[in-house]
Amino acid sequence: MSSSQGSSPLPKSSGGRGTSDGLFRKPRDPSTASRHYRPPRSLPDVCPKEPTGDGRGLCDGPSVVADQHRWTVYNSKVNLPAALNDPRLAKRESDFFTKTWGLDFAETEVMPSFYLPNITREHFSSYLQETAQREKIHERCKNICPNKDDLSVPTITNNHDKARAELEQVPKIFMRPEFVLNDPATFNAVLPWSHFSIAGSKNNRDVASSRLLQEKLSHYLDVVEVSIARQISLRSEAFFHAMSSQHELQDRLRETANAVAKLRARTTAIDRVMCRGPLRVLRDTLTRDNCIKLHNKLKLMAAVHQTQPTVQLLLSTSEFVGALELIATTKEVLQQELQGIHSFRHLGSQLCEMERLIDKMMVADFSTYAQSDLNRPCEEDVQVLEKDRLQSLVFGLLRQRKLDFLDIYSEEMNHAAKNVVRQGVLKSVSQINETDANTIKLHEQMRLMTFQRWFDLLLDIFENFVLFLKRIKVTLSVIRNVVLEVLDSSQRSRLAEATLAINHSDSRANEEEEEEEAGSVRSGEAELAYLTHEGLFISDALNEAEQRAGASTQTQSRAQVRLEACGSDSASATTESSSSREHNSNTTSSLPIGGASAIEDVMPSDLELGQVANNIQELLYKASDVSHDRCAKVLMTRAKDGSLERLSSSEFVCLSQAVESFVKDTEELCGRRSVSLRGALQSQAHKFVQRFHEERKNKLSLLLDNERWKQADVPAEFQDLVDSIADGRISLPERKLTGSEDRKPSEFLCVDGQKYAVVGTVLLLIRMFLEYCQCVNDIPSITTDILTRLADLLKHFNSRSCQLVLGAGALQVVGLKTITTRNLALASRCLQLVVYYIPVIRAHFETRLQPKQYSILRHFDHITKDYNDHISEISAKLVAIMESMFEKALSKYEVKAPMPSTCLRNVCKQIAKMHEAIFELLPEEQSQMLFLRINASFKLHLKRQLGRLGVINDGGPQYGLVMVDVAFYSENVQALRSLEHLDLNMPEIWEQKR
Repeated sequence: MSSSQGSSPLPKSSGGRGTSDGLFRKPRDPSTASRHYRPPRSLPDVCPKEPTGDGRGLCDGPSVVADQHRWTVYNSKVNLPAALNDPRLAKRESDFFTKTWGLDFAETEVMPSFYLPNITREHFSSYLQETAQREKIHERCKNICPNKDDLSVPTITNNHDKARAELEQVPKIFMRPEFVLNDPATFNAVLPWSHFSIAGSKNNRDVASSRLLQEKLSHYLDVVEVSIARQISLRSEAFFHAMSSQHELQDRLRETANAVAKLRARTTAIDRVMCRGPLRVLRDTLTRDNCIKLHNKLKLMAAVHQTQPTVQLLLSTSEFVGALELIATTKEVLQQELQGIHSFRHLGSQLCEMERLIDKMMVADFSTYAQSDLNRPCEEDVQVLEKDRLQSLVFGLLRQRKLDFLDIYSEEMNHAAKNVVRQGVLKSVSQINETDANTIKLHEQMRLMTFQRWFDLLLDIFENFVLFLKRIKVTLSVIRNVVLEVLDSSQRSRLAEATLAINHSDSRANEEEEEEEAGSVRSGEAELAYLTHEGLFISDALNEAEQRAGASTQTQSRAQVRLEACGSDSASATTESSSSREHNSNTTSSLPIGGASAIEDVMPSDLELGQVANNIQELLYKASDVSHDRCAKVLMTRAKDGSLERLSSSEFVCLSQAVESFVKDTEELCGRRSVSLRGALQSQAHKFVQRFHEERKNKLSLLLDNERWKQADVPAEFQDLVDSIADGRISLPERKLTGSEDRKPSEFLCVDGQKYAVVGTVLLLIRMFLEYCQCVNDIPSITTDILTRLADLLKHFNSRSCQLVLGAGALQVVGLKTITTRNLALASRCLQLVVYYIPVIRAHFETRLQPKQYSILRHFDHITKDYNDHISEISAKLVAIMESMFEKALSKYEVKAPMPSTCLRNVCKQIAKMHEAIFELLPEEQSQMLFLRINASFKLHLKRQLGRLGVINDGGPQYGLVMVDVAFYSENVQALRSLEHLDLNMPEIWEQKR
């Protein structure tokens, strides 16, 4: 090995590893230093006039010529005691900063930091309490053995470091687990022959290299041997202790082996003298018992041999239950009595295969039964088809734990539901002559039907599905009864087993007491009996053998009887399932405890039977859901092209009532409210309501745009409509052939004793919201949707009428010349009529909403407020019209003869016109309130004009002239109808004297 591969005594250290002396060494090469260290930076000076130097200044030094007046870090050549002792101050600890920052620097109180908490000893109290006990233990241990630790630890550490340093001299290749000199690469690495010259030429250099290599290897060997010897010396005490323990263990094993040999010799002598003779007697007795058992086994085998022919005979008559019972009994006998018989080694698998075949036959038969039951013609009644066959199949499937037979019935139910719809559509399509022959798909044929024909088809489908559900319910009730019978029988058998077990335990207790009494008599004789190889006395062993023989004989005879009974009964049984169940119950009750429990083990548990009963109810629910799904698909197929949205109100009401009737029938029949058909109808109802609302909203907009806001005559049918609402009938009355046409229309609409002058649009609006209420009566499921749409209709009427009347939109839309006070009063009266009926509509909708939906009624409160605000705005507009007239007329008023003045005459004339225009439209109370506001406006403007003219109530000539005008005004206003007793309070026109 060449010297270039590292023979230095110290290992190479890398990165952050320590050297061989255990101390941390920082890297010294320039590259590492430049990577890990930064050049020192000077601290920032607190005085801006004396800056510190940078990093280069520390290396180069200052320039005496250029920087002789500049302060640098090299000027701070003052020792610390001199800097800390300022004779000018008494406090030496505060003198350090006064040289630069002044004498008052240290005297200033520094505020504590808001970001640092005040740490006290209480913060460490919890930690000190936790570590106090451990600290006491630590101190106690230090006091016990202080010198030993102080002396031994450095010594061991030094020895360990020294050994480690020596071992690190050895190259790592010798320490590898895969070090093998047979490997050429390893051999060349250990003995580098490349450093030697060609073989045969030995010069001095090669000899020196070989000697150096040999010395290195010897040195490595010495280091390893010394390390091994050191480790052995450290563990020598453990080695000597292990060797001494090994010798002691060998001595004890030798003594144990001698004791075992003596015990075996004594046992052999006892066996030869005392046990062989009695055991021979016992062996002969057992041989006799075995011969009896063999005879019984042969008779049992003869009975089992007849099982397969009997099972085949039962299967030929479809008696699945009897065959299954025979197979179960035979398998039980094979497992308990005939286990290990070579001639019957394939019988168990054959029986299992036959059982699987029976399972498949029963499943196929049940599927066939379900198809024939569910696909019966609709003309047949709802009675159960082959009830006995169904009961037999269900009992057999339960016995085999085929609890998924309901899934088979569910699949057949889905196919039958599809077939119900298909047959109904085909029957209806076959009656249509005008159907296009090229139309193949059923859904396209349904769309080509008229609504009446499609509606008749839907009614037929509803009727067929009701019959379909009745049949399913009757069939499932039979299956449920079978499951409950099996559950009841298992519970009764368990109760009988518990009673029998209690009686058996009582008899066992009595027998044990008798045996104890007899045992006390035979206590002297028991000393002569000897133990057998089974741990029993000979007399007890004989008794037990006799009991076993008798029990086995009885068991085999019982099994044989059961096989013969099953075979004979099954062979002679009929195909009726009722007799099969009676036979099974009788067999179960007549069997011994073991046979009955075996049959009960075959049957499902109570929990599984209860789950099956629940699944039967869920299957009935599913049948209802499937029926609703198929009907919903018929409904959505018709609605795909939007034909249902174009139905009239009466047609859609008929459709909704038919669906609700079907939903109610299925709910009463199945006990569950399915939502698919109702949801499909709800979606169509939403579209219908949207179209219904859009039609009436557009109609109302058209009526308002053509309304000239003149009083309209009220036809007799509208008066009858209002009277029916007053009687509590919130619906559209039936059309009368005669009667209403003969009566003449009235001028006003009488509602609750009040007369309303209305326009034609409001009459039609009343009929519209009655149509909304009628729609809610016919289709209760769309109550909330209709309510929001009706609220939108009322809002639209309010906003549009406001735009046309108050906003003067009727001038451009209709072509009115001006919006008169009569138009305003008529609009106000129409709004009041609508406000009167809003609580009636609210009460009607409230009776059809759930309590949790009452919050939606707040729309009517908002609408009422908007209407009242609109009415107030119209009243304010009427007052504003008169107020502008007063302001214009009274601004020219002068107190001079002749009296009454022309100005007051014009004012009274305008008030009379105003009264004439609105008196017949507004009720007396509203007219009085309106003219009180007009009078107040008149007094205000007259008061202002008198103030400008300087007329006061001093009793002078001007005062007299004004009072003449005021009297004329009061006389004219109170001469108007319904204003005779109006308190005008005219003295308010004069300024109060202070």
